[in-house]
Amino acid sequence: MNYIIKAPVDGVKASIQLPASKSISNRVLILDALSYNPFDAQNLADCDDTRVLYDALHSNEGCDFDIKAAGTAMRFLTAFLSKIVGEWTITGTERMKNRPIKILVDALNSVGARIEYMEKEGFPPLRIFGSALQGGEISLDGSVSSQYISALLMIAPTMEKGLTLHLTGKIISKPYIHLTLQLMRQYGVKAEWIGSTIKVQPQNYVPLRYRVESDWSAASYWYEIMALSRQSEVELKGLVKNSLQGDAAGAKLFAQIGVGTTFTPEGVSLRRNGNTCRKLVYDFVNEPDLAQTFVVTCALLGIPFHFSGLQSLKIKETDRIEALKNELRKLGYLLTDKCGSILEWNGERCEPDEHPLIATYEDHRMAMAFAPAALVRPEGIRIAHPEVVSKSYPHYWEDLRKAGFVVEEER
Repeated sequence: MNYIIKAPVDGVKASIQLPASKSISNRVLILDALSYNPFDAQNLADCDDTRVLYDALHSNEGCDFDIKAAGTAMRFLTAFLSKIVGEWTITGTERMKNRPIKILVDALNSVGARIEYMEKEGFPPLRIFGSALQGGEISLDGSVSSQYISALLMIAPTMEKGLTLHLTGKIISKPYIHLTLQLMRQYGVKAEWIGSTIKVQPQNYVPLRYRVESDWSAASYWYEIMALSRQSEVELKGLVKNSLQGDAAGAKLFAQIGVGTTFTPEGVSLRRNGNTCRKLVYDFVNEPDLAQTFVVTCALLGIPFHFSGLQSLKIKETDRIEALKNELRKLGYLLTDKCGSILEWNGERCEPDEHPLIATYEDHRMAMAFAPAALVRPEGIRIAHPEVVSKSYPHYWEDLRKAGFVVEEER
């Protein structure tokens, strides 16, 4: 199935209730389970990734879990089940079976877990023999995925000796690690992070009532819409100024390319501020999930860019660096990548496809980042497999329609 998206004739006017944060929701689900929380978390994200994790943690049937394409669920559940007595298996989609997990498995096995690969060495599916974990000291490469680190940290206080985690290399996505530690603190567990070492002593989690805030990653697509449109009024509900989410940094970055933010009691109000930088240079090492939004936005605005810190994009739902190069080429933009962690564009153009169809690679963020291109293309934009947005923002297309976009199935 393909969608054709066409922009509103008279500009975008919308008041949008954004989905809840997937990053917070998935961590809260693990912390609720570890604290034996009798209270249900409020405003959990209504998306595939959170739903499969919720179902796995609340399942009373069987010991085999299929988490489909949910990378967070794969990593968090692997760590969580390693300390739950029993024999468990976790599998997922074909893409999930090619997303590496060896670093996490090796770390868990070194502190007393017993995890085996059921098919290919270093990749899911996994067989886990859960038991009490001894804990101790681990050295972990911090340049691959912060989800490995978060998965270990959340179960650290339940280990007999606690956990001392030495992070090597350049640590990426630090805000996600801070998010995990802040949430752990709210649940009663303290950690010490000095330099590249994080220490968590044996402690008990304390249950609490928790309400999840709205998602700043989802907000980025509405900032993109504002940046690409000329006459628009957008209010985004549920965002908070002092957010725990690292992707809240996107508001300041969008201020450099034309979008201002005003916080209100309900969330934020977006406005055009007249700014247009000559070139946008930014290190996305702490906000990799915003990279697709800014790559597409800058190209469509004709703003050259140099974006670094993108090394984790190659192990996401797809190789996002290659996906961005491929799909923007269809629209006439030639991007260059370097060292597996840099994407740049200095204005190079090529002949665009006559009727481009944007492939989404089973990646929700590809669909959502390219849909606003309808604002600069009179004929609109065609998106393949639009259903992928269910991974994080199931109501995305419905919200676009509310904002005046025409979203139709191609026949």
